[in-house]
Amino acid sequence: MNSTTAIDVNDLLVEQVDWHWRTQLRPRLDGLTDDEYLWEPVAGMWSVHPRGHGRTEMQGGSGDTTIDFAHPEPTPAPVTTIAWRIAHLVVGVLAMRVHGHFGGPPVDYLGFDYSPTAAGALAQLDEQYAAWLAGVRGWGEEGLREPCGPAEGPWAEHSAPTSSPTSTAS
Repeated sequence: MNSTTAIDVNDLLVEQVDWHWRTQLRPRLDGLTDDEYLWEPVAGMWSVHPRGHGRTEMQGGSGDTTIDFAHPEPTPAPVTTIAWRIAHLVVGVLAMRVHGHFGGPPVDYLGFDYSPTAAGALAQLDEQYAAWLAGVRGWGEEGLREPCGPAEGPWAEHSAPTSSPTSTAS
């Protein structure tokens, strides 16, 4: 007798992404110190700063900490600190998609309350990752097949997996 097992593509996607998060990415950030978070090994790096001490004319942030950025981005793009990269993941990769696809609160670089500490930034990262993963899980297989919509700009007509932050599809 030949039997087949139905494969839930959504479950496979969620489990693959979460496995990489739990075993490859997130453990490497455990124990990140504030000195490492803010370390600037070269001059002129973009980072997060106390309000009024940023390096760029444009500063994003609603609280006491702001993030360096420019629009359009300069060429070549500046080197960034771990703090800047985590902030980008939290806001630009996860929170904006949680809002655009799953009904989370509106968020942007100008209005986000950036953390001045590694522990605070990692808590923000964990919170947004959990919200994003819950949203992807909630899509189900049919939701994955639908166009992702205007939240993804020029990729609006692509299905969710080809426009997700973890996708390598083009």
